[in-house]
Amino acid sequence: MDKITTDCPYPGCFFCVMKEGNPSKRRASVLKFFRELPLQDDDGQVLPISGLWNTAMAHSNDPEFIELGIFECMTSLIGKGLKNRRWLAHDQNIYIPYYAAHVIGSYTMNMEEFAESAVRAGVIPPLVELLRGRLTWVEQRVAVRALGHLATYARTFPSIASHGEILELSIQLAMSSLEIVYSHFYQLFDRRLGYHCDLLTRGMGGVEMESRKAEEWASQLQCWSLQLINCFAFKPDFLPTICKPEFLVKLPGMWGGLVNENSPAGIGLLRTICHHKLGRGPVASCPGIIEALCNIARSSDDWQYMAVDCLLWLLQDPSTCHKVIDKAVPALVDLAEIATLGDHKKLGDSIVNVLQECIQSPGTGRSSISSRTKELIEEVLNSNQRLKWEKDMSKEDLHIKQAAALVVKLEGNSLFSSGNITGAALKYSEALALCPMRSRKERVVLYSNRAQCHLLLQQPLAAISDATRALCLHSPLNRHAKSLWRRSQAYDMLGLAKESLLDAIMFINECSQSNDPDLSLRQNKVPDYAERLVRKQMRAAWLFREAAIEHGGVRSEGITDNMRGQESDDSEWETASESDIGNDRRDEMGDEDDDDDDNGSEWKDDDGGRKDKHGKPSLKGMKHGYKLQLEEDES
Repeated sequence: MDKITTDCPYPGCFFCVMKEGNPSKRRASVLKFFRELPLQDDDGQVLPISGLWNTAMAHSNDPEFIELGIFECMTSLIGKGLKNRRWLAHDQNIYIPYYAAHVIGSYTMNMEEFAESAVRAGVIPPLVELLRGRLTWVEQRVAVRALGHLATYARTFPSIASHGEILELSIQLAMSSLEIVYSHFYQLFDRRLGYHCDLLTRGMGGVEMESRKAEEWASQLQCWSLQLINCFAFKPDFLPTICKPEFLVKLPGMWGGLVNENSPAGIGLLRTICHHKLGRGPVASCPGIIEALCNIARSSDDWQYMAVDCLLWLLQDPSTCHKVIDKAVPALVDLAEIATLGDHKKLGDSIVNVLQECIQSPGTGRSSISSRTKELIEEVLNSNQRLKWEKDMSKEDLHIKQAAALVVKLEGNSLFSSGNITGAALKYSEALALCPMRSRKERVVLYSNRAQCHLLLQQPLAAISDATRALCLHSPLNRHAKSLWRRSQAYDMLGLAKESLLDAIMFINECSQSNDPDLSLRQNKVPDYAERLVRKQMRAAWLFREAAIEHGGVRSEGITDNMRGQESDDSEWETASESDIGNDRRDEMGDEDDDDDDNGSEWKDDDGGRKDKHGKPSLKGMKHGYKLQLEEDES
C-alpha cells in the first residue's frame, strides 16, 4: 500500500485509518468508516473501495472486516449506485458497484459463515438487480459470481432459491453472455465505455489487450452463470426449469474452460443433470446432445470423464437406454480399455459391464438395438474374453502370437509404402487380431497406423475410432503424439474445430516436452504444419464466432475476418502424413517398426527438415487461450 502523507485531504480516509497502530482504535475507526461511507458524496470514494477489493482478494478468509460491517457497506453502495444515477456518474463512482459486488464475492467464496453474514446483511436483492442488467454486463459478471458462491452452501442456498428469478436470469445469461459482450463491448471499438476498458486491462491498455480480456471475461460470465445454475441442478425441484430443450442443446458448446481451465463448463452441468432420473429423460430426447457427449468422451480433455459418466448413466437407465444406445456405444467401445481416468479406477471395466448389461437386460429394449451396435458390444465382450484366455497361455505361446502379429504388421508397412493403403489397413486389422491383448504398446502402434490409413482413405470416423483406442491404450493416457495428430486431422475433416484444436495442442505439447535424449534434437520444436492447424482451429473455435456471424463480422463459410486486427490465413495447411509421403514414401509408419519406442519417429516440416529443441517455444497452456491471470479472477 502506498505511503500516506500527513496532509491527506480526506478526513477519515480509509488508508489513514488502516495506519492506526492501536488495534482497538483502528477497529473503531474502520467500523465508523463502513457506516459512513455510503452516506458520503465526496470525491475519491473509489480509492478506498478499490483498496477493499485488493484486501478481499488477498485475505478472503480474514473475518475482521466481516465483523465490522463490510457487507452492509457494500450492499448500501450497490443500492446507491442503482438508485442515484447522478452520484453514479460523478467522479469515478461508476466503478463502485463493480468493486462492491466483487468484494462480496471474494469474501464469500470460501467461508460458509461469511456467506451467512452476507445474506443477513441483505446482499442478495442488490446483486439480483445487477444480475438483471440494471447497469452493464461487467456488473452482471461479478453479481453472478457472488450469487454463485452464496448458492454453493447448504445454509445460504435457500435464500438464493427464494428469489425465483435468479435461476431464470442465470439461464438466460449463460445462453446470451457471449452475444452481450460481443455486441456491447467487443464490436464497439470507438464507443467503448472508458471505465470498462480500464477494468479489463488494469492500466495495461491497448485495443488488443482489451479484446483478449473481453473474451476472458465473457467466458467467465458464462462459466459463472453455469456454476450458479449447477447449484440449482442438484435439487430435482428445479430440473424442469433447467431442462428446456433450447438451453440443453447449447450446453455441450459452452466451452468456457478454454479460458477458465477450472470450470467444468456446460459438460459439468450436463453431468449434474444426468445424475438425476428427472434430468436424463430430457437430455436423451434432445437432438445433438448425445453426439456431442460422445465427442467429449473421446477427447483428451479434463472433462472427458464427465461425458463418460453421462453416457453410462443414460445407458443404465431403462427409460433412456434405448434412445441413446446406438449413438453412445461406438464411443464407449473405443474407450473400453481405459485403465484409470482421473479418480475413476478401472473405468474400462465399468464401461464393459454397462455394455454387457445393455445387451443382456430385457428392460433396455434389445429389439430396438441396431445390428451394428450389437456387433460392437460383442466385439468388446470377445476382447474381454480373449484377455481372460491369455492369462492361462504360456509365455512361449504369447511370444509366438506377438511375433506373428509383428510379421503381419511389417507386411502392412510394406503395402503402405507401396501405396496400397487399403491393403495396409487390412494387414493392421489382421495383426490386431493376432496380437496379445496384454501387448498394449504394440496395439497402440497398430491402431495408430490403421488410423493413418483411414485418414488417407478419407474415412475420418474410422480414424477417430482407431486413434482414440490407441490413446486409451497408451501410457500415459491420451499422450500418444501421432494418434493425437491423426485424430486432430480427422476432426478437421468433419469440421469439428474445437475437438481438432484440443488434439492439435496436445500433440504440440507432446512434441515440445519429450525428455528422450534421442529426440531432443529433432522432436522438441513445434512442427509448422501443427501451428498452422492450431491457428486455423482457433479462428474457427473463436469464442465470439457465432455472435460475430450474427452481426456480420465473420464469413459464415469459414475463417474469421479482420475483426481482431488479424489477417486471415486461408492458405492450405499440409498434414504431416502428406508432407512425409511427398518426401519419403515410408511415411511415419516406417519408423514405427521399433515397437520398443513408438515415439522414435521424426516429425518433419514442409521441407522435410528435422526439428530442433531450441526452435519455437512450447505452446503448453494454449488450450487455455487468452488467460492473463489477473488476481481478481482466481475464484
